[in-house]
Amino acid sequence: QEQLVESGGGLVQPGGSLRLSCVASKRFFSIYTLGWYRQPPGKQRELVAAISIGGNTNYADSVKGRFTISRDNAKNTVYLQMNSVKPEDTAVYYCNRPPGYYSGVYYSFNSWGQGTQVTVSS
Repeated sequence: QEQLVESGGGLVQPGGSLRLSCVASKRFFSIYTLGWYRQPPGKQRELVAAISIGGNTNYADSVKGRFTISRDNAKNTVYLQMNSVKPEDTAVYYCNRPPGYYSGVYYSFNSWGQGTQVTVSS
């Protein structure tokens, strides 16, 4: 499976901003929808935001209006701009393709990378 490399996490104060990056292969980036997921401590992994090849976006209700997902085709990179962060945003953030169909073929998750830790605290 393809390697996905997340970066950009760190410690940030409530109300602050952070930008996460996920680099994929050119092939992977050109084929699949890409999503950001997060796993807070002691909780299940959840979808935060996703962006399709055509640029359509989808956000969890908890981050709407605060986070923005985008992609740079030239850099094979998807970003998550996190603004007005809250303590409940604290989690390990991962990127992956959302499971689904592409041209009639079902694709499950790619393998999970190491993720990047985001900690929101005063």
